Amino acid sequence: MTHDYLIIGAGPAGLQLAALLERDGADYVVLERGSGPGTFFTRFPRHRYLISNNKVHTGYDDPELRLRMDWNSLLSDDPELLFTRYSPRYFPPADDLVRYLSDFASRTGVRVLYDTTVEKVSRDSGGFTVTDHTGRTWRARRLVAATGVPVPNLPSIPGIELAERYDTIDTDPKSFTDQRVLIIGRGNSAFETAENLMETAAVIHVVGSGSLKMAWRTHYVGHLRAVYNNFLDSYQLKSQNALLDGRVLAIRREPDGFHVPVSFERVDEVVKEIRYDRVIVATGFRFDGSVFDDTCTPELIVDGRFPELTPLGESVNVPGLYFAGTLMQGRDFGKATTGFIHGFRYTVRALHRGLRQRHDKVPWPTTVLGRAMERAVDTVIARVNRSSALWQQFAVLGDLLLLDPDGTLRYAEEVPVAHVPGAVGAGDFGEVDAYAVITLEYGEDHDRVDPFDVTAGRKSQQDVSGLDGRYLHPVVRWYRGGEFVAEHHLAENLENEWDSEDVHRAPLDAFLTTHRSPAAPVAP
Repeated sequence: MTHDYLIIGAGPAGLQLAALLERDGADYVVLERGSGPGTFFTRFPRHRYLISNNKVHTGYDDPELRLRMDWNSLLSDDPELLFTRYSPRYFPPADDLVRYLSDFASRTGVRVLYDTTVEKVSRDSGGFTVTDHTGRTWRARRLVAATGVPVPNLPSIPGIELAERYDTIDTDPKSFTDQRVLIIGRGNSAFETAENLMETAAVIHVVGSGSLKMAWRTHYVGHLRAVYNNFLDSYQLKSQNALLDGRVLAIRREPDGFHVPVSFERVDEVVKEIRYDRVIVATGFRFDGSVFDDTCTPELIVDGRFPELTPLGESVNVPGLYFAGTLMQGRDFGKATTGFIHGFRYTVRALHRGLRQRHDKVPWPTTVLGRAMERAVDTVIARVNRSSALWQQFAVLGDLLLLDPDGTLRYAEEVPVAHVPGAVGAGDFGEVDAYAVITLEYGEDHDRVDPFDVTAGRKSQQDVSGLDGRYLHPVVRWYRGGEFVAEHHLAENLENEWDSEDVHRAPLDAFLTTHRSPAAPVAP
């Protein structure tokens, strides 16, 4: 038997895609090596608390608006199947997520075979052959890898094998009492580890190259979150901890401990050798492609950490091989939320729509608005004020306002922005004369300015064009014949309410009305 879809992995992404396929009555199967859903979260984060927001009390009754503040729920037709019902904590225990994923799998009825470890994947003209640890094989026309990033991303440092690893380290802080500890890494796992040791270790140094990036400044939640800022506070207030801006050149074991030469970036790469009792490496994780044989080995990017994908999530060099979840983040690594549940739940839904459109001839959902621009403006305003997908996947997913040759306007939601030109050009949305892409975005230089610096020159709210806005705001770009024509920024708003008649609606109406005509001026 050959399945239409085979999904490897029953983590959040695999479950999300499987639930959508199950709802459609599609032919699919999920293979999971663990004994239940979300096996990764039974071990990680190591210190057992998530840093994905779980805001239960939002003041909103609208479930779509509530999803803007809910970073752990998956998408389903069941209004009760929300993670916010599993924990009241803003940063909840990881075990609550495991429990939620188990219930999600059960209540959506997804077809998962647990305790099934995939050991080999090959491809031929008819599709994919997947072999498990018992030698059993499955055939599938299309394969979706939703395996996450299970392999430690270890740096090429002589002696790195002497370091303890984040994924196996003893998490009991008492075992580090009065010790000098070096943590290699500059991400949340490194600072999570440092936070755990602050009360017991004598000295903690966290080392890494380049400037430290803060999530509250870059708006990328993979950068250092404020919940782990206590370590920085202890460093700047001279409490024996330090952030070392440099590169570890080697790790050597000596009779009195570990000797680590560090090349310091701030002082022209001056090298200083420092002694430690323990060295921990916490430098993140990477994709494990070892199961793919030579017939379907995917190309990789970001120093080999992620597969290189098309905007929809297909491997650029292996037709029919798709990726779901955190493995989709290579295209916008360090910039968007694709690597996290609150981002990839929407990109997985977009992948599902793309798969159904491409392989099952099911059109991408569109709504006919008629010819009146007033209704189109109402639709855009309603969407930017309500959509959780545009909010969470800023600049990655966009809505489309499509102009047909006869003047009819249609609306399509949550299309990957990079997928739009090819999809429209290929006729995936029918015959289109022109179209607008509607997104929520931060300003171009938003990560270069301290948001708490009142002298940084925030734009005036009188500038209704919003072109200088750095905070999240709606952007509408108009295209004709596949070419960019013009863009319009709706002015920022403290409460993220872009529905003022004078400031938001009227300027948007004027922009769309002007560029609806083929004779409209083209942006320089």
